[in-house]
Amino acid sequence: MSSVFSYEAFTTRNIGFVTEAEQRRLRLATVFVCGTGGMGGACIQALARAGIGRLILADIDRFELSNLNRQVFCFADTIGTPKAEATRDLCLKINPDLEVTVFGPDWTDHAETLIADADVVINGTDDLGASLLLYRVSRNLGRTVIDAYASPLPSVYVTRPQDPTPEERLGYPTAGTAWNALTADQRSEAFLREAEYVMVHSSSRHHVDLSLAGEVIAGTRSRMSFAPMVISTGTLMAYEAIHVVLGRPQSADCRGWFFNLHAGRIERPRNAIVAALLRPLVRRYLMRLAAPAAP
Repeated sequence: MSSVFSYEAFTTRNIGFVTEAEQRRLRLATVFVCGTGGMGGACIQALARAGIGRLILADIDRFELSNLNRQVFCFADTIGTPKAEATRDLCLKINPDLEVTVFGPDWTDHAETLIADADVVINGTDDLGASLLLYRVSRNLGRTVIDAYASPLPSVYVTRPQDPTPEERLGYPTAGTAWNALTADQRSEAFLREAEYVMVHSSSRHHVDLSLAGEVIAGTRSRMSFAPMVISTGTLMAYEAIHVVLGRPQSADCRGWFFNLHAGRIERPRNAIVAALLRPLVRRYLMRLAAPAAP
């Protein structure tokens, strides 16, 4: 396969969306994606097909049956396979010349090297500790992080080294705590702060079963995920990563925005004064939602 593969033929239909010079920049670029399942996997697929030259992939999990509903590299024959390894193998079927470096649970031991080697970092993990490590190291090394909210609506946000991280911006109770020494209460409060932001700044509550959302907030149910939402989100993340590589303006900042596919509109963060007025009301509402489901 690789003997007859031509990168130029593979990417020829990209030209027009990007110039030939920009395509060469994509070929020389390295993207680190931490978390290769839902949003991370969709982002990886878009980047691989766009012609990114090198991917660094990290994931601690294996594909399981429940991943089939949304994770683009999960198939019946990849269930039970380490996610990062299966993702690498399938990416190489898209572009045999792609350089892919894979890490499993030991990626945290190499975080500084992985992030330093990348032009941009994608956060596809839903683990708070891993996210804190990514953001803290990325800031120190001057790297931009592309991320999305735990939201029923596709979303994306871009945190540059000079921007406040989610830990700072959303007020997580984790300042001064090592990424691998978090308590259950810290994790719960951080998730609640993110849910609060999503509720204040988007119409997400209209597009999900709120009784089930209460169970997620209470920690008695896994997060809900749906293929159209997850894959759309990963694609938005890929666009922002490509913008970073090509030096193009970002469509999102560190606060991000939500794509309401139900109404065909972009929902951007509210005015700071309005948000401050809504925040305590939303917090009380979320606590009421979670109370019936609490163990």
